[in-house]
Amino acid sequence: MKNYLWILASILVLVCSCHQGQADDSHHLPFASPESVGMDPGRLALIDFVVQRGLERDSMPGAVVLVGYQGKVVFLKAYGDRQVQPEKVAMTTDTVFDLASLTKPVATATSIMQLVEQSKIQLSDPVAKYIPEFAVNGKQDITVYQLLTHQGGLIPDNSIKDYQDGPDKAMQRIYELKLYYEPGTRFAYTDVGFILLGDIVKRVTGQSVHEYSQKHIYQPLGMTETGYIPALELRKRAATTQQREGRWMQGEVHDPRAYKLDGVAGHAGLFSTAEDLAIYAQTLLNQGSSGEKKLLKPATVDLMTRGYQVVDIKRGLGWDVLSRYSSNRGDLFSSRAFGHGGFTGTSLWIDPAQDLFVIFLSNRVHPDGKGSVNSLAGRIGTIAAAAISPIAVQQSTSEVSSSDSLNVLTGIDVLQAEQFKSLKGLRVGLITNHTGLTRDGKSTVQILNDAPEVNLKTLFSPEHGFAGKLDVSKIGDSTDQKTGLKIFSLYGKTRTPTPESLQDLDVLVFDIQDVGARFYTYISTMGNAMRAAKQQGIRFVVLDRPNPINGVDFAGPVLDEGSQSFVGYHRIPVRHGMTAGELARMFNTEMKIGADLQVIAMQNWKREMYYDETGLTWVNPSPNMRSLNEAILYPGVGLLETTNLSVGRGTDTPFEWIGAPWLDGMRLARELNRSGLPGVRFVPVQFIPASSKFANETCGGVNFIVTDRRRFQSVKTGLEIACHLRELYPAGWDTKSYHRLLGNQSVFDAILAGKSVSQIQALFQQDLAEFGFRRAKYLLY
Repeated sequence: MKNYLWILASILVLVCSCHQGQADDSHHLPFASPESVGMDPGRLALIDFVVQRGLERDSMPGAVVLVGYQGKVVFLKAYGDRQVQPEKVAMTTDTVFDLASLTKPVATATSIMQLVEQSKIQLSDPVAKYIPEFAVNGKQDITVYQLLTHQGGLIPDNSIKDYQDGPDKAMQRIYELKLYYEPGTRFAYTDVGFILLGDIVKRVTGQSVHEYSQKHIYQPLGMTETGYIPALELRKRAATTQQREGRWMQGEVHDPRAYKLDGVAGHAGLFSTAEDLAIYAQTLLNQGSSGEKKLLKPATVDLMTRGYQVVDIKRGLGWDVLSRYSSNRGDLFSSRAFGHGGFTGTSLWIDPAQDLFVIFLSNRVHPDGKGSVNSLAGRIGTIAAAAISPIAVQQSTSEVSSSDSLNVLTGIDVLQAEQFKSLKGLRVGLITNHTGLTRDGKSTVQILNDAPEVNLKTLFSPEHGFAGKLDVSKIGDSTDQKTGLKIFSLYGKTRTPTPESLQDLDVLVFDIQDVGARFYTYISTMGNAMRAAKQQGIRFVVLDRPNPINGVDFAGPVLDEGSQSFVGYHRIPVRHGMTAGELARMFNTEMKIGADLQVIAMQNWKREMYYDETGLTWVNPSPNMRSLNEAILYPGVGLLETTNLSVGRGTDTPFEWIGAPWLDGMRLARELNRSGLPGVRFVPVQFIPASSKFANETCGGVNFIVTDRRRFQSVKTGLEIACHLRELYPAGWDTKSYHRLLGNQSVFDAILAGKSVSQIQALFQQDLAEFGFRRAKYLLY
C-alpha cells in the first residue's frame, strides 16, 4: 500500500509540473509539488480515486480539478472527456467551462463591490434608485444588499415565456414582477435578483456586466480565458453541455434565460478555465491584489466574503459562506471559507484561514442533464483540506507570529521617538487617565511635562477620574499632585471642555485606552473634546492605542439615528473593531466636526492582535474592567447591565457572570449550552455582590467560560442571553431600560416579541455591511 501511494505521489508531481494544454502561462500561478509546501501528496492522490468513481457512476463525462495552496498550484488534472456526443473528445486542463451561477460572485458581485468602493452604489440603496421602472408592485424598498444576499422578495426564476420577445421586453417584464414574499423575511435563492444586479451595473457604468467585468476584472488580472460570449478559439476548447435547437452547445451559454438575454446576464453566462479561475481565487486570498494590480481593497474583500445573517442562514455578498465540504472527520475548512457552485457542474471554494482554494469544473449536464456532482465536489474539497499538514495549518492560522508580537509602540511611544515634533513650541492640554502610559510604564503626563519645547499646561480626565478608580455619577475638578497641574473633570458638571479651560491652549491631546465597545464612554469624551477644540480653533491630536479585543471583528446592531447619547456617541455597531484614532477620523468626517485632527499612529500593531499579543502592560481601563477576558465579554454582557441583572459588579470578576435573586442559574446555563454558541460554555453559579446591584443578596447566575476567543461572538452571546431571559422570565426580567445601550428599536422590539437570535441578527446585517464600507475609509492599520 505504501509503495502504491508513492507511485501516486510521483504521478501527481508529474501532473503538476507538466500539465497539458496550457494556452498562455504568462499570467498563471506558479506550480509546486505538494510536499514542497507541506501538503501530503498521498492524500491529494485520493482525488484520482474519487473522480474515477464519479466517472464510473456517470456523475459527469469529465472534469478538471485544481488545488491552490500558499499561492501555488499544487494539483491540476483533467479526467474523462469534455464531450462524449456526437463523438468523444478528451478532457484537457485548458478546457473552457460554462461556469453557470459562478457568474454571480465572480462577475456580478465583484463588479457591484467595485462600484460600492467607488461610492457609485450603496448597499442600502433601493434598487429603484438605479432602475426606476422597478418601483412597482411593492418593490420600491428592496435594496442592493437584499439582492446580493437573496432576500429581496423575488421569485427564483420567472417564466421562460417572459424572455421570448427579446432582451428589452424580458427586462421590462422582470421590472413588473410581483413580490414573491415580503423582502427581508426569508432566504430564497434567485437568478432574477442577480439579473437585476447586472442591470444596475449597466445603468451605473453605461457598460453591460460583460463589458464592465472584462475591462475592470479579467483584463487587469490577466485572465485572458475568462468572459462572456467566448471567442472562436476558446469555444473550440469548451466543454460541450446539451443540445439546443438541433445543435450541441459548445461555448454557448447553457442557462436558457441567459441565452435569451443574448448570452449576457448577471446570474449566468460566464466562461473560464481552471487556471484563469485560480488567478481570481488567489487574488481574493491576497486581499484583493494580484501583483501590482488591485481588484478590490482588503476591507472590501472582507466585507464581501464574511457571513451575514439572512434569517436562518448566513450569506456573503454574492457568496455562499456555509461550509459544504465535510466528511466523517467533520468540517476541514475553516469558518472563514466561502464559495459558490454552478448548475452545469462547477464549484469554487476559498479558505483564507488556510490559504487554500479548490476548483472543480465539470460539464455534468452533458449529454442528457442527468449527472450530479455536488457530493463529489465536496469530497474533493475535504481531501484537499486534509492534505495540509498539521504544521502548515498551525503556521497559516496562527494568531500572530512571534516577530510581530511584543513590539507594539503606542502613539505616545511614537511621539517620544519623534522627539515630540508634533507638539514643539505649543501649549498643550492633555485628556488622559491612568491608562496613558508609555511602553515602559511611564506616565504620558510626566513624559510631556518633562519634554523640552512642549508646554503642558492643563489636564482633563474622563469617567472614573484621573486615577481610574472612581465609580460615581459625578467627579469634580482636582489637581495632579506630581505636576501641580489643574485637572478639569469631563465627567462632572460638564462632559465637554469649556472655553475657559481651553483659552490658553494651542492643542488638545487625547491619550486613553478604549475597550472596543460603543457604550464605553471614553470615545464619547474624545468626540465632545474634538467639538470643543474645533470651536476654539485649536488642534486635536490622538495618541493612538490598540483595540484590546482586536481590530478585525465588528458586530451587533448599529445605533439608530436619533438615539445618540453619551453611551452611544455615533452610529456604529456595539462592537466597532476600531482604534480611538480611527474613530476620531470617522467622527470628524461623518459627524461634520471638522476639527484640525492629527492621529499619531501606532507602530507594529496588526488588526488581528488581542492585547496580550502586543507586549504592552494591561492596566485596568476602569474599576470593573479587570482583565482582557472581561473586555472580550463586555460588548455582549455589558448590554444587559441596564436591566435588573447583576453583571458581577461588586464581585472579583465583573462581566464574567450574570445573575439575580430571581434567576435559576442551572436552568439558564442548560438552555445556553444547548444553543450551540461558538467558543463559550456556561456554568451555573451562585454569587453575592458586595456592592452595586443586589448588594449582599444571593444571586443565581451563569459564569461564562470563553474556550476559543477567535470563535467567540460576544454580541451574539449577549443577544442569546436576552432571548432566553425573555422566554424563561417574561415577567421577572425587566426590559424597560435594555434599549438604553442596545440603541436599536427594531432589535429591541424583536427581543420582546420572542424572535430567535438568527431572526434578530438578520435585522441589522444590512446596516452592519454598510458600516463596514464606512469604516474602511478611516482605518489606519
